[in-house]
Amino acid sequence: MGLIVQKYGGTSVANLDKIRSVAQRVIQTKEAGNQLVVVLSAMAGETDRLIALSHGASDRPDEREHDALIATGEMVTVALLASMLNRMGHRAKSFLAHQVKIRTDSAHGRARILKVDTKVIGEELKNGGIVVVAGFQGVDENNNITTLGRGGSDTSAVAIAAVLKADICEIYTDVEGVYTTDPNLCSKAVKLSRISYDEMLEMTSAGAKVLHPRSVELAKKYNVPVFVRSSFNDNAGTLVTKEDSEMEKVVVSGVSYDRDQAKVTVVRVPDRPGIAARLFTPISDKNIPVDMIIQNASIDAYTDLSFTVSRKDIREVRQMIEVAAKEVGAQGVEYDENISKVSIVGVGMRSHAGVASRMFSALASEGINILMISTSEIKISCVIEAKYTELAVMVLHDAFGLENLK
Repeated sequence: MGLIVQKYGGTSVANLDKIRSVAQRVIQTKEAGNQLVVVLSAMAGETDRLIALSHGASDRPDEREHDALIATGEMVTVALLASMLNRMGHRAKSFLAHQVKIRTDSAHGRARILKVDTKVIGEELKNGGIVVVAGFQGVDENNNITTLGRGGSDTSAVAIAAVLKADICEIYTDVEGVYTTDPNLCSKAVKLSRISYDEMLEMTSAGAKVLHPRSVELAKKYNVPVFVRSSFNDNAGTLVTKEDSEMEKVVVSGVSYDRDQAKVTVVRVPDRPGIAARLFTPISDKNIPVDMIIQNASIDAYTDLSFTVSRKDIREVRQMIEVAAKEVGAQGVEYDENISKVSIVGVGMRSHAGVASRMFSALASEGINILMISTSEIKISCVIEAKYTELAVMVLHDAFGLENLK
């Protein structure tokens, strides 16, 4: 008998019929002799509806009240699933974040999980019940409702799996696993049977939407095996797990893209110690992630500094960076929202030369100009004009022969 945590996304619980299908899959897992915790997202489209309501009430909603509102979507799905399971003859209880004490910091909209109390969940499992938990939400030290950001239910599930020392965390979604790239964009994309934590983390941070980045961070830290599969069939999915020597034989395992990018350039910044800190500290204080940062060579003690953020954050960043730029004596600030980021990822990059030149040559062959470049040990990312996104993905997929992976 094993302990399994299952997470079902919004498309998997989009209506009563689909929730009923989830209930049948849950029962099948339970009757196989497993203890089971189920984490649910809100119904597909429900969170967007709630966000629209919030912005209808106020053009700049209070963060606390906004989180309290959008967290209600998961309350509906967990209650419905628990009710169905009980009706089908299987003891089940639904729980919200404050009931199982999923403690977070107070960064509304992008809160981080600090601690999960296992007492309530453990007691219910000991009594033979199926535990159904609302994903995406937590509570801070003052018992305010917080939310974890888009895809946060993945993080909820992995965090619970980690503290319970579950045998596996299964993420059920509307795709059959992790692909070499978005199959909706590239017809040659193939499903991977396995991928390392590091590769998955780089792919999610580069724009792949299969898993929430923080869920992969937690899975790696606590060595939680994560199995990504479809909730609509029984086909094999993708196992996200520890790296092994076989994985290093593959130079590049995936191409990711992210259209949710905006570039900010602070023009003619005084090139002296402390300036970068003064520019980025206000952004950090608001818990806004900054992605790529590029500083040009200094000329006459001045330089240009460019960085990228999510488009949804650009309005808030604009207000802060223009104030900071004036304070440090910069000439001005420029913005470009007509960009996207394409990335190649693979643990094999550590031991293979020439990967970057092959990527740049492939893009150049199609006349795609590179605006920014950043690298890590196993990832190379390029910012390009948004109109070339689809072409860039297909060209890179072909250049590295990813249709031959499995």
